[in-house]
Amino acid sequence: MNTSTQSWSADVRRASSRRGDVPSAPVMTGVGPSKAGSSRPAIGASGSVGVVRGVEGRLRRGESERPPARPSLVELVFDHMHSEWAMEVIRGVEQVLSAERTALVLSELHGNRGQKDRWFDDLLDRRPLGVILVVLKLDERQRRRLTEAGVPVVFVDTAEEQPPEVPVVGSANWAGGLAVARHLTGLGHRRIAMISGPTALLCSRARAGGFLSALAAEGVPAAPHRIRYGDFRAHGGYVHGLELLDRPDRPTAIFAGSDYQALGVMRAAHELGLSVPRDLSVVGYDDLSITEWSGPPLTTVRQPLRDMAATAARMIMTLARGQRPPYLRIDLATELVLRQSTAPPGGS
Repeated sequence: MNTSTQSWSADVRRASSRRGDVPSAPVMTGVGPSKAGSSRPAIGASGSVGVVRGVEGRLRRGESERPPARPSLVELVFDHMHSEWAMEVIRGVEQVLSAERTALVLSELHGNRGQKDRWFDDLLDRRPLGVILVVLKLDERQRRRLTEAGVPVVFVDTAEEQPPEVPVVGSANWAGGLAVARHLTGLGHRRIAMISGPTALLCSRARAGGFLSALAAEGVPAAPHRIRYGDFRAHGGYVHGLELLDRPDRPTAIFAGSDYQALGVMRAAHELGLSVPRDLSVVGYDDLSITEWSGPPLTTVRQPLRDMAATAARMIMTLARGQRPPYLRIDLATELVLRQSTAPPGGS
């Protein structure tokens, strides 16, 4: 998806309203960003799709002089969402909203501050029941404006520590990193490297923290040149993998902070003539479906992305009804999934 203007066809259907018989705004059909920002319509409860028009357009058409019912929609926001990781989150949210007869709007910010500001203004015009932010931040001014507008927010895999009153859903990242280190040291590895995600992200630091803590407990040194931070993408794993593996003291095992990074590492190993797992053990993180089809199938940490997203959606619907969720901080359990990409170091 990009920010270029795309043509749209108007759909005369109206999205169902969960609050009485007042019809909600007309919706638009099509695929791509709206003209005002970068929101993408997603399938709603009654088969309609769309981004809801503002109140002003309906008043110009003379439909009603009274304020409309609040649109029955929830906004799900990513920085980047062109990945299987993002699709798992979308599926989890949609599963809950479909049962609630609530539409879903997807927005992608592309790491662009100006676009984020435009999206935020458009968001307030749409007046959704709530917003789910995925690995994103809000500044104090944005928090205040959402509170004043009565729009609740839930974070999934928050990029930074949130105030105690802000709902957050994540996973046990520290425990996940710990499990990987224990697995690799248990196989006999001592030269172990790590390629985590960006240091600015809380989940990256937590995975690295658990991993390094377990190495220290086992008396395994964490050489500084073997501790890397990337961007969770395959190319970053590939570049770091080449640098780590093209050395006389190359590691015998690498923990990658995402499945995509792990695939990049495996490609680097292949290009250098190394066999996985005979010459190099590789562990990923997330347990995306692609891990079962890599060569060899990837040992990884299962992060329950769909359940995390569904939990966040249920929290948003609870907040939209004016109720307080039973818990504001939820970390779901992670699990180490053993496949064929790890083995004792070669020659053991």
